[in-house]
Amino acid sequence: MQATLVRVSTHRDHGTFGVLTINNKPIAVTLEPYKMDNTVSMSCIPTGQYICERYSSSRYSNTFEITGVAGRSKILFHAGNVDDNTEGCIILGSNYGNLMHEWAVLNSRKSMQHFMQHTQNVNEFTLTVREAW
Repeated sequence: MQATLVRVSTHRDHGTFGVLTINNKPIAVTLEPYKMDNTVSMSCIPTGQYICERYSSSRYSNTFEITGVAGRSKILFHAGNVDDNTEGCIILGSNYGNLMHEWAVLNSRKSMQHFMQHTQNVNEFTLTVREAW
C-alpha cells in the first residue's frame, strides 16, 4: 500500500490543508498545524517519505503513527476538526468547511473509520508528504 499526502493550502491562523490518497485514490482531506520548522507539537511534519506503523493507546486506539520524523514521536492520524485539535498530528475529514469562524475539516470520525477500513489488513505502510504550492 502506498499513501501520499499532498498539501494544497496553508494559513498561519488555520493550519495546513491537504488531500490523502491511498494507491492514487483520494480517501480524505487533511488538516495539520502550520509549518513551524518541525517544532514538536506545533508544526506539520517536513515533506519527505515516512513509515507509518499501526498504533494503539488508551486515548487513540487503532490508528497509525508516522515514524522517522527527526526529533518527533507520537505523530498520529486521528479525528478532529480545527487546528487546535492537532498537536503535530494529521486530522482526517471528508471535506473542508468552517466551524465557528475557523477553517476546518468536517465529518472527521467517519473519515477516520473510512481510512481504517482501507488499512484493516495493513500493519505498516509508506507515506509520502509533498506540497503542491
